[in-house]
Amino acid sequence: MQWMLATAGEPLEFHVILKAIYFADKRMLNERGRPVFGATYRAMNYGPVPSEVYEMLKCEPYWLSELDLQDYPWKRIGHQVELIDSSRHNEMPSTSCIAEKDMGIIKEEFERSRAMSFNERTKETHPMDWVRGAKRPDDRMAYEDMLADDYPDREKMIKYLIAIGPRLVL
Repeated sequence: MQWMLATAGEPLEFHVILKAIYFADKRMLNERGRPVFGATYRAMNYGPVPSEVYEMLKCEPYWLSELDLQDYPWKRIGHQVELIDSSRHNEMPSTSCIAEKDMGIIKEEFERSRAMSFNERTKETHPMDWVRGAKRPDDRMAYEDMLADDYPDREKMIKYLIAIGPRLVL
């Protein structure tokens, strides 16, 4: 998220960031057999929401210990976030712990999300995986629902995702 904010150089709407993460996870899952972020998704009114990311964007203190931070490097302004220290906008956070191909997908999906209008992003994020999630009592979306219908060995991958689902840590 910090990379997205530094790259944009301006405040970003939650929707842009949340959908970029969804696009990247879904694409990685279908291209490489695993998500890049591994977030827990909820089917909400305006599309899939990666719960952990949403909480961080709202500056929930719970995640600070996980991130080994005293505070988030951004602040929330309504439905947008911006970096706190504007003098550091030109400093890019290190992405060295992210594989080059993974980072390429993150960059592409972030740019795709930024280029879309709110309505376009919402429409793009309401396929069957969102519908199935919205029908569950907890609105939880499942990674197996994000697989493309023509995914090679789809049934095998679905069994794998269901088996590791409770233990998925990336």
